[in-house]
Amino acid sequence: MGHQVIIFDFSLIRGLWETRVKKNKERQRKEKERLEKSSLEKIKQEWNFILECRKKGIPQSKYLKNGFVDTDEKILDTYGKTQLQKRHTLSYEANKKRNKFIFQLSGEQWTEFPDSLKEQIYLKEWHVYNTLIQTIPAYIALFQDLRVLELSKNQINHLPVEIGCLKNLQVLNVSFNNLKSVPPELGDCESLEKLDLSGNMGITELPFELSNLKQVTVVDVSANKFHSIPICVLRMSNLQWLDISSNNLKDLPEDIDRLDQLQTLLLQKNKLTYLPRALVNMPKLSLLVVSGDDLVEIPTAVCESTTGLKFISLKDSPVETIVCEDTEEIIESEREREQFEKEFMKAYIEDLKERDSTPSYTTKVLLSLQL
Repeated sequence: MGHQVIIFDFSLIRGLWETRVKKNKERQRKEKERLEKSSLEKIKQEWNFILECRKKGIPQSKYLKNGFVDTDEKILDTYGKTQLQKRHTLSYEANKKRNKFIFQLSGEQWTEFPDSLKEQIYLKEWHVYNTLIQTIPAYIALFQDLRVLELSKNQINHLPVEIGCLKNLQVLNVSFNNLKSVPPELGDCESLEKLDLSGNMGITELPFELSNLKQVTVVDVSANKFHSIPICVLRMSNLQWLDISSNNLKDLPEDIDRLDQLQTLLLQKNKLTYLPRALVNMPKLSLLVVSGDDLVEIPTAVCESTTGLKFISLKDSPVETIVCEDTEEIIESEREREQFEKEFMKAYIEDLKERDSTPSYTTKVLLSLQL
């Protein structure tokens, strides 16, 4: 016996469903009208309005009149704009007040600091860059409130001994200048937290007196001529970031694990042939970057994934493989090349941090389509 096929009148079925849908929509319309006229719905609207007013900090006197709630949306708009204007005004005043304590100077037309600077001893920050200034005035000792001294990319050839008088100094950046040495008096700046001497190309050692800098967390001495990690650096007990790349290191001290707070160690572009096992004993070390061309001995534990350490071995300069002809024209000197590579490594490390912050269940996928 074959399959029995039943043929319906589809127009009849469609008519039945259209009637049901029409009745359902009518019921929904009546329910909506009932709710709009209901006291409960009005109370709900008033409460929502009150909550919104409270979020924006609008006082009750603006929306509560004779015991009744005025739900006029203009109240939210008007008061919101007024508050926004007040916030902008406060922000402007705060920035104006803050800028009063900041000195900024740039441009190759400057060969020395302006005379008027010595009268502004209340300043808390100096930001001087891309000038032809060669010396820092001795009267810097008068700036006892100075917290930040940013003097990168100038022509400064020495630091005055008076810099040791800056007891409140927290940040010192004299990168990419012409320094050959650092005065012992810098060790008196006991509030210092960040020291950047990178790109001077000629510093070979640091004075032992810098051992007093117990608050320092960041030291950057890359692109100089160090043959070993300075003893004073090994005594900076709170150090978390050390960049001593692009120097003349041939080995690392066996007691480098004294830096038990160190998290990032950048050693690329040196002449290292081996890494000491002491690196395994540094509990907080999470990023180690080296140049792997000359390395013949690496502790096995350093490469194990169970340690939580990111070990990156660069087989050559990361920039050499990406530089195009136009870029080579820009990088005319070794100093400029070091600046370029420094920016590259900074972006690279930031990318590593971004990967760490990506949830483990997320996979980044790049799709390309050619038509």
